[in-house]
Amino acid sequence: MSKSLKRVRAALEAASIDTKIMETPLARTAADAASAIGCEIDQIAKSIIFRGQDSGTAILFITAGGNTVDAAKAALIAGEELGKADAALIRAQTGFAIGGVAPVGHINPIRAFFDPRLRDFDAIWAAAGTPHHVFRANPQDLLQLSCAQTSDFTT
Repeated sequence: MSKSLKRVRAALEAASIDTKIMETPLARTAADAASAIGCEIDQIAKSIIFRGQDSGTAILFITAGGNTVDAAKAALIAGEELGKADAALIRAQTGFAIGGVAPVGHINPIRAFFDPRLRDFDAIWAAAGTPHHVFRANPQDLLQLSCAQTSDFTT
């Protein structure tokens, strides 16, 4: 089991979130994950990371699979201009590689924002630290565990 997957499992267990981590053929995109799991695309909680232009830190936007982060809205919410986060920044701050970034289990604290669309479901699915693993969670549990702030940042 990868270190990334172990960190996600540990974070879920520490929060007493009773879930199974599921292996999929490929969950690198929301469409891949939804197809593999058999759920609606908006039940996939995507972890989208930007780089804060002033702070130089990674900022996480947890969004429904069918939604797109609106860069202008996201920048307003973050309080700074946003740019593309490269693989090195993402790995350094979260401990995850692109394609498997989980919304929890980061190696360093991260500012996070949560798409209200995800709260429309009883259960949502998120990456579990690899492109081949996902976990199921109640949206409210994921919101609390990720320490995210519910905000409107999608188009």
